[in-house]
Amino acid sequence: MKLLFASDSFKGSLTSEKTAALLAQAARVVFGECEWDGIPVADGGEGTVEAVISAEKGQKQHVRVHGPLMTEVEAGYGTFGEGRAVIEMASASGLPLVPDALRDPRNTTSYGTGELIRHALNQGYRDISIAIGGSATNDGGMGCARALGVRFLDEEARELEGFGRDLARVAHIDLTEMDPRIREAKITVMCDVTNPLCGENGAVYTFGKQKGATPDIQKELEAGMRNYCRVIQKEFGINCNEIQGAGAAGGLGAALKVFFGGEMKSGIETVLDLIHFDDRLDGVDLVVTGEGCTDWQSCFGKVMQGVGMRARSKGIPVAGLSGSLGKDAMNICDWGISSIISSVSSPMPLQEALDRAEELYLNAAIRMFRFIQMGMEMRS
Repeated sequence: MKLLFASDSFKGSLTSEKTAALLAQAARVVFGECEWDGIPVADGGEGTVEAVISAEKGQKQHVRVHGPLMTEVEAGYGTFGEGRAVIEMASASGLPLVPDALRDPRNTTSYGTGELIRHALNQGYRDISIAIGGSATNDGGMGCARALGVRFLDEEARELEGFGRDLARVAHIDLTEMDPRIREAKITVMCDVTNPLCGENGAVYTFGKQKGATPDIQKELEAGMRNYCRVIQKEFGINCNEIQGAGAAGGLGAALKVFFGGEMKSGIETVLDLIHFDDRLDGVDLVVTGEGCTDWQSCFGKVMQGVGMRARSKGIPVAGLSGSLGKDAMNICDWGISSIISSVSSPMPLQEALDRAEELYLNAAIRMFRFIQMGMEMRS
């Protein structure tokens, strides 16, 4: 029997690698020596770079860039294969980089994300995947584009800095000095939201509040975003409100698409392609996946859904082992997961569950494999 372990990390307790090691230990207890492989997986959000580096034996590049407030921060991205790089924009422009008291998306920029792209280009990488979740910004991606030579000008041809507050002042966008190497690059944008740039479902009103925008700030930013959208349509003939995902990451999705020709793709599907997941399914009899908490959201571009559907396409059963099960958790069984159990064995405080995560997970894995063993015996 050949087993493949492919879980997301359990935030605050277990890494993907640790779940694989514990599953291997449990499998040996129940089945004796058996063939297994473990591969870390992420859904295009936090942990994507680490998952790809680990699976593809890549390297982490550490870079000093400008954070959301234009102060220097330590960021990084992953490199692997032939000229390939993977970037998490949150490492350079993420919300945790902004203290609570300073959270105001009028004053943040995605400039550091552009610096990461530029660094990857400098190193010769031309196949760049960018995970754009977790941003602190609402600048329409101007900061990122500006770091790569795009110039945003006001009515008097003065160059703007590329903060959220500059959206309302954009009158002209100049691409003549844009880094020519970006046109040579394949840009894949890991994006699982379909929000347009403007409107009630757009960048400002959907994501602005969590970044510190009050209702008055949202109104101001929305007016600016509508101006930005009009200028893009006037100069490039592109309506960003017709681009699914243009409003992601405060409008970074629009900039990556319009200026750099980026292709929007599902985060989990992109990660599974980057780590050659389908090839790893060859000869596998059973896949085990999981996440910290499985609920209704797990069916919308998350790890378990992606793994389940890839395995189902090859006729391979998948078992789910998660930290906890929330509302409508069993819906995941519509997406290639045969069944799912929780590692928590009895009612307990959250902190106790986190403190005992390894012990609880190992015991649950043994229980799960014993049920699988019973099924095998019944079938024989």
